[in-house]
Amino acid sequence: MRTALVTGGNRGIGLAIAAGLVAQGIRTIIGARDLTNGRTVAQQIGAEAVRLDLQDKASLAAAMDAAGSVDILINNAGVLFDGSMLADPEHYRASMDVMVDGPYHLIRLAEPHMRSQNWGRIVNVSSGWGSFAEGLAGPNAYGVAKAALNALTKALVRDLPPGVKINAMCPGWVRTRMGGASATRSPEEGADTVLWLATLPDDGPTGGFFRDRKPIAW
Repeated sequence: MRTALVTGGNRGIGLAIAAGLVAQGIRTIIGARDLTNGRTVAQQIGAEAVRLDLQDKASLAAAMDAAGSVDILINNAGVLFDGSMLADPEHYRASMDVMVDGPYHLIRLAEPHMRSQNWGRIVNVSSGWGSFAEGLAGPNAYGVAKAALNALTKALVRDLPPGVKINAMCPGWVRTRMGGASATRSPEEGADTVLWLATLPDDGPTGGFFRDRKPIAW
């Protein structure tokens, strides 16, 4: 049985991803800052939970140790702050911690097991706001962090073995706490491309950026 770790899997798109993985018979672990909440939600969908705070490197290592060998890593957790990056260095740092540095360190921790079996799937949940082609938009450092996550996705292909596939995706505008009630997509619709990338066949793509299972421009 494959094991998947989903960061920020206790609500929104992350919860839809976790539920979708469980439905496919994959052992699924939700990473959440609030372990009590994570366990409650995980129990409802047949998953497990670990405490994971993407701004705490010790937490990342402890979460990976608790999860055991991770075959599928979904870097889903995100933060969104209003205001100017220049006037708000604290939230700039938090954005980079959660959406770039945290994913990088989790990939480093998951990579030895994936390399040992020459199989792994890494999915970075990004955004069109992190696309230069789409205008690098969004408030504060959100778009900058997602653009950096995209760059990490593309560059890490050269450091991973052929059987370990890494891709980024944009879920679209999704009805979550971050996306708001007027968004056009359900969490399940937002999760669909993630689930596809998480279970790609051996001849599937790597180092790409996708929306609705189709490539989009960086």
